[in-house]
Amino acid sequence: MGDADGLARALVDLQALTERLRRECPWDRAQTARTIVPHTVEEAYEVADAAMAGDDEKLLDELGDLLFQAYFLSLLLEEKGVGGLAAVARRVHEKLVRRHPHVFESSGEVDSPGEVKGRWEDLKTTHEGREGIFHHVPEALPALLLAKKVQRRAATIGFEYPDVRGALADLEDELEEFRRALPDVDPPAEVAPEPRVAGELGDLLFACVNVARRVNADPELELRRATARFVERVEEAERLARAEGLAFAGLPVEEQDHFFDQAKETERR
Repeated sequence: MGDADGLARALVDLQALTERLRRECPWDRAQTARTIVPHTVEEAYEVADAAMAGDDEKLLDELGDLLFQAYFLSLLLEEKGVGGLAAVARRVHEKLVRRHPHVFESSGEVDSPGEVKGRWEDLKTTHEGREGIFHHVPEALPALLLAKKVQRRAATIGFEYPDVRGALADLEDELEEFRRALPDVDPPAEVAPEPRVAGELGDLLFACVNVARRVNADPELELRRATARFVERVEEAERLARAEGLAFAGLPVEEQDHFFDQAKETERR
């Protein structure tokens, strides 16, 4: 099992470092779970970015930052007498064994990832006392992930379209409803949206998430990637305009779009 002694030493050393920082660093001493969690969320996104980019060296670094967050939050629990890192590790170990009977019990065989996910939901209900379709859905999740999680829970009781085409048809219906709700003239900037328009937009976004879920795409990560592509393309369009002696920001939108299309073509090549 690899270098078990080396692993144990590294983990114990990190625990000792975490405890020392908590004792001796004024910033670390001042932290609570509430003040640390925003950093934890940020580190989780940085891990996701590194993984999506296929940057193994960055992933190695960012995983360390996220691991430290787990250590620090566990230490805060220990200070409250609730249980520290060892209790956290034992609890997740027990949970993973319980949720993988197809690995640890001869009678629990399954044939596909989908069956595993279905088994997880059954186990949460029967062995972990979780009641209701939407039990333990954290409302603090980013909106796209919250929508995806809610949809997955509904799917566990069969409340979903039979395939992606059904979800896509619903998306098209929602888009048409949004079109019908739009006013003839765009509202002024920084003015609250008309409630019906905002509501239809919410339905449209929810339907988009459902389509993403049915093609096994994570809407949060894909939107982040699309945003990054947009930034890269605009910056390239700006560079292309500058190469012709033009200021991209001052160009009519038609000319800006011309350089933007060039940037996309450059990206494809």
